[in-house]
Amino acid sequence: MDAEAENAAAGGPGAPGGRRRFVFPSALTVLAAVTVAVWILTFVIPSGAYERNADGHPVQGTYHREPAPGGFVHRLGDLFLAPVNGLYGVRDTATGEVTPDATGALYGAAAVFLFVLAIGAFITVVFATGALDRGIERLAHRLRTRGALLIAGIMTVFSLLGTVEGFAEETLGFYGLIVPLMLALGYDRMVATGAIILGAGVGVLASTVNPFATGVASAAAGISLGDGIALRFAMWIVLTAVTVGYVLRYARRMRTDPGRSLTGFLPGDRELAAEAAAEPPELTRLQKLVLVAVTLVFAFMIFSVIPWASALTGKAGATPYGWELGWSFAQLAALFIVAAVLVGLLARLGEQRLSATLVQGAADFIAPALVIVLARGVTVIMTNAKIIDTVLHAVESTVSGTPPVVFAILVYVVNLPLAFLIPSTSGHATLAMPVLAPLAGFAGVSPAVVVTAWQSASGVMNLWVPTTAVVMGGVALAKVGYDKYLRFVWPLLVLLSVLICGFVALGALM
Repeated sequence: MDAEAENAAAGGPGAPGGRRRFVFPSALTVLAAVTVAVWILTFVIPSGAYERNADGHPVQGTYHREPAPGGFVHRLGDLFLAPVNGLYGVRDTATGEVTPDATGALYGAAAVFLFVLAIGAFITVVFATGALDRGIERLAHRLRTRGALLIAGIMTVFSLLGTVEGFAEETLGFYGLIVPLMLALGYDRMVATGAIILGAGVGVLASTVNPFATGVASAAAGISLGDGIALRFAMWIVLTAVTVGYVLRYARRMRTDPGRSLTGFLPGDRELAAEAAAEPPELTRLQKLVLVAVTLVFAFMIFSVIPWASALTGKAGATPYGWELGWSFAQLAALFIVAAVLVGLLARLGEQRLSATLVQGAADFIAPALVIVLARGVTVIMTNAKIIDTVLHAVESTVSGTPPVVFAILVYVVNLPLAFLIPSTSGHATLAMPVLAPLAGFAGVSPAVVVTAWQSASGVMNLWVPTTAVVMGGVALAKVGYDKYLRFVWPLLVLLSVLICGFVALGALM
């Protein structure tokens, strides 16, 4: 596409009639604006601090005013260094201030940053082997005569990938396969769109160990990735079943009466359906080995992060078993780097192609990694200006008297508009968790429940908001109007929200 065509498509100067269409800014732009806005607020919001216990958590009722170090020039330096501090800022042991050259504990998101790049390299190498694509093609073709089973199978696989590794943008590559298959079975394009977007989306919504949602949020909340996994696993099963049932209900209804289709059928749909009848090639031995390796890698990741003693005994402070690994982002980053190399060697990509794919994979994931860094930079500005504790104190009295169930639901509700403004789950988590996690302590709610409520809000919004490429790119590839997709999905969004509130309330009671 040439520059003029791109401008026209984006509603730029070359758009028909010279009209400019509003395009919502990217997550990086939104966070840059948030950074400046928060920096300005540091001159308005009074500084203060809580006393901390041995674990570093604020002690309720101990808030007091405390001046922040430096004046305007010092604060200007904090703004200038915000992205740097967001990556590898160190919190000074004596003063608590975060700077790149301090002595103390790492405060920046360097570990998460590298982990995102590592898993990006791994996922890209896996896709380069063609094994995952071919596996889904074979599944779809095998179930081609059983429409309901095909839809349920595709959605379940996508949901599983979503809950484990945040499978979302990768779905854009499957429309060319799944749309013709659905048309061949007598369904419309909305069925294909719902199966893809909602299948992967509900998995991300109910993430169990998804590193980009649960992982980043857990790290920002100061808890293990495995904390709260039982509740999230139950959510994943129930919400996936409900979402699959919703799509199947629409598919059955429109297949019985095509006049009830929200999209109708386009010229050429019959030709696309004929193309879907061709059988895809069999999985090669190497591709089967790659799929086994990928399964083992993610299974091992799940095993390595779960606090098994706490999960099996139900006691948060249980002594870990001797065979527990207790891995965090540093070890997981190394795991995915090694796994990417092993998968590449197993698939015989060759040294040059494997090296290029690793670099390309890391490059493709630099955007979400930078979002995390910018979001952490915002937290650094608030930390150095000593306004985080002031924000906590402002709502302490309200939260302290709020029943845990109400607090957990409020966390879900409050994060809905934030998810609209920051569609990046990792950026949203890094920005919100430093405030939400301490509030959970005041309300007597586990931080794991807060993580679950937060990621559910982010997941629900990313099923429909026009600020996400997964939705807008998906409806464009499927040739389905966005307005028609909203008509299709809104009853499900209401149902999912009710179920989510029930689950987080249950988590708060537990």
